[in-house]
Amino acid sequence: MKTFFVVNPVSGKGEALRKLKEALASATGDYEIYETKGPRDATEFIRTYCTAHPEEKVRFCACGGDGTLNEVVNGAVGFENADVTCYPCGSGNDFVKYYGGSEVFMDVNALMNVPSAPIDLIKADDKYSINVTNFGFDTSVCRTMEKVKTKPIIGGKNAYNFGVFKSVLTAMKTKASVYADGELLNEKGMITLCTLANGKYVGGQFCCAPRSLNNDGLMEVCLVKPISAFKLITIIGTYTKGEHLDDPRLNDIIVYRRCKSVRVVGDDKFAYTLDGEIISSPVLECEIVRDAVRFAVPGLVTEESSEEQNTVTA
Repeated sequence: MKTFFVVNPVSGKGEALRKLKEALASATGDYEIYETKGPRDATEFIRTYCTAHPEEKVRFCACGGDGTLNEVVNGAVGFENADVTCYPCGSGNDFVKYYGGSEVFMDVNALMNVPSAPIDLIKADDKYSINVTNFGFDTSVCRTMEKVKTKPIIGGKNAYNFGVFKSVLTAMKTKASVYADGELLNEKGMITLCTLANGKYVGGQFCCAPRSLNNDGLMEVCLVKPISAFKLITIIGTYTKGEHLDDPRLNDIIVYRRCKSVRVVGDDKFAYTLDGEIISSPVLECEIVRDAVRFAVPGLVTEESSEEQNTVTA
């Protein structure tokens, strides 16, 4: 099987490409490095390649952060001859925390050879999310980060903290009516934040969906009703550790569901964040797509690999 290592050559000021080439220096196997040429180029390249080579088994390894992984997944979805893995060398690597963290994926030889297993994706309008689609407070933070990330002092590594600070002052309430499998979760049509999760982590450290399974045909919905900035500060530690669903003190402000579809109706200012990408739309339609793409994880035992091992042993 051929592997394409798909990398944004300017990611991390070229560090992602440098790290990849160093890792591949001692690699063996059939592989190529594909350097993307701009936004969504990875998606288009993968679709074009898979369409032209329908009989070839091919693996696409996303080399970067969650944004690169999202582009690769959106390219591979729908092609039975393609699967996906990742070499996490970006600024944000939230999805791989589901499997234990970035270190699980750092052996490039393993990435080219381990078996893959089917996982679910969240289809949000016409795009797919592999990790988390969220809105409200989190989207406000992302918007601010995009604006200040290149500015001195408040940008760079401080961009996220500045985004949180500004959102605490300006974005504690968002107009959005959220329906999970047809059930209205917030009668007053307001939220502080809401996450639709296939993975477990968001924002680099927050375990927003501790019960999530990415192969059960369901997405996790966690809605936080409108609360004060002070209340948010008091629960942020619990939320970060993923203990918010089991804390009885939060029962009156958190609505949690596991469902197959979500409809969100906002206003003309409403936007959501899909694996880190901000998308503006007054209505969001989501559905879980079971076994939408195959994903390869070093050390993960799949049914197929177990059957192969049993055959060899026999």
